[in-house]
Amino acid sequence: MSVTTDARPFSATLRASTLEVHEKANYSTYMRALLGGELTQEGYTQLAIQYYFVYGAIEAASDRMAGDSVGGEFVFDELRRLPNLERDLAHLVGPDWRSTISPLASTREYVSRIREASSWAGGYVAHHYTRYLGDIAGGQAIRRVLERQYDLADAGALFYHFESIGSAPRFRDAYRAKLDNAPWNEAERARVIDETLVAFECNVAVFDELARRLDEFRA
Repeated sequence: MSVTTDARPFSATLRASTLEVHEKANYSTYMRALLGGELTQEGYTQLAIQYYFVYGAIEAASDRMAGDSVGGEFVFDELRRLPNLERDLAHLVGPDWRSTISPLASTREYVSRIREASSWAGGYVAHHYTRYLGDIAGGQAIRRVLERQYDLADAGALFYHFESIGSAPRFRDAYRAKLDNAPWNEAERARVIDETLVAFECNVAVFDELARRLDEFRA
């Protein structure tokens, strides 16, 4: 006879299970410096560059998952960040940005993990959830810093513009409902939680590598 170990909706379990590493990412040395307005615009640009590679991997996975009965529920064209990132990097780096940017070692490892994990819908969702829901919520604090510190209200900060999703709280609620209704058993849910923890640690690794260059980036 099976025993239910957690009566909460899965979205609540997932959030609670990843809260500690989520906070670790939010309060990393690099993020604290960025949110504190301590960095030059170049210091932020380096993060946008890394996100270009990360979202390239996630959105390629979205393309592959579009026809999947489970993963396809989490493919939202209105969430896609690459078009906005391309416009941001053209503004922040210049018209030759494609030929001048490169991923950090931690970013390459992150991209590799996304590709590996996204062979399964649950792994894809783990990485999708970690990035997009964070951008819609906490990422808006970064948007305000970019507007105030660097006068980047449009090009340069478009990555954080989510007008196409409508009400952000309603979108997040609908997303959580999809998590709750996904047909994963207890073992699969545990795998999703484990991969979400890995996704957060991948983000922390990128922030830590950027932090090692803070002396270059301080305003």
